Amino acid sequence: MRKPRPNKAFLPPDDRIFPGKQRKTVPYAFVLDALADLPTETRIMFGCLAVYLGDKIVFILRDRPGSAADNGVWLATTEEHHESLAREFPSMRSIQLFGDKVTGWQVLPADAPDFEQAALHACELITARDPRIGKVPKSRQKSVAKTTAKTKRRS
Repeated sequence: MRKPRPNKAFLPPDDRIFPGKQRKTVPYAFVLDALADLPTETRIMFGCLAVYLGDKIVFILRDRPGSAADNGVWLATTEEHHESLAREFPSMRSIQLFGDKVTGWQVLPADAPDFEQAALHACELITARDPRIGKVPKSRQKSVAKTTAKTKRRS
């Protein structure tokens, strides 16, 4: 015979009985404030906060105490834009977490002296819809392609 469960709807909300999961604070919240006029969406990704504009991921906000070297604002871009973005962001570099492999991700390091200024400039580029920042994640590209293929077959 099963044990009766308490009806949680009628129990008093007491943190000692039902402790809620502590939410992390938003790292570098000023970035989201700077993008407040845009229809952005945030999602938790790998313990960080991913920022999307439509179907494109534009930033990952990372503040992890365990490996602080890559903390900051990660820019979603492609290798072809690294050089032009580096001229605008002198402190921008590749993410060390990924080793020597060149990826589309670049970081504006939180420990750089111009971090806030650089992050706000990146927000200005996003607002201006600069094509160098932002990319559709691969999993979404595949699902969009499948949807398009299914639609074509039905036609």
